[in-house]
Amino acid sequence: MTELPPSLAEETAARIREEIAHGRLTAGQKLSEAKLSAELGISRNTLREAFRLMTRDGILEHEPNRGMYVATPSMASTLDIFRVRRLIEIPALAQAWPRHQAVARMREAVERAEALRAKDDWRGVGSANMDFHMGIVALTDSPRLISFFARIVVELRLAFGLLDSPEMLHRPYIERNRQILTTLEAGNPEEASQILAEYLDQSERAVMAAFARLG
Repeated sequence: MTELPPSLAEETAARIREEIAHGRLTAGQKLSEAKLSAELGISRNTLREAFRLMTRDGILEHEPNRGMYVATPSMASTLDIFRVRRLIEIPALAQAWPRHQAVARMREAVERAEALRAKDDWRGVGSANMDFHMGIVALTDSPRLISFFARIVVELRLAFGLLDSPEMLHRPYIERNRQILTTLEAGNPEEASQILAEYLDQSERAVMAAFARLG
């Protein structure tokens, strides 16, 4: 069966998710209909439909008499994100073909993060990190998993935004990503997946500590 092309509202929702995934929109930020519709070149009705789709997915929240806001993830939802990441990313890496074309995407993300680290552009490093993990999931060659994980990345970026220092969060993982990549390219996907498993445990602890400080 032929898939229908995405509607304008769905395309708009995808563009807004991209803004969140790259840290340009953050948790708790109020969204202006007038500004966004002008920037995106769409009608307010289309934008409202995109808002509805994203509210359904838990990415946006509508507050009566106040407007639309980027959602702030809860501790429970963030723990669930890490649970999902382990179920998807670790097997994807363990079963990967070291010469898969997605490895080039992972390499580009690592090199970009290293270059941005030299410029102290930690938001950019965060975006490169998201692209690295999207590359891991692309190793599966599953359009459904890739599409699903792209939404998970948006929620993950919102959780990362709760940390006081993006440098403290992202700096350790630049070298970890390089290590995972090098291990995979050397033909050891199972070992690379074990490094990733430890990495996810460490990242989860850092984000949970941020939640504890907020509480």
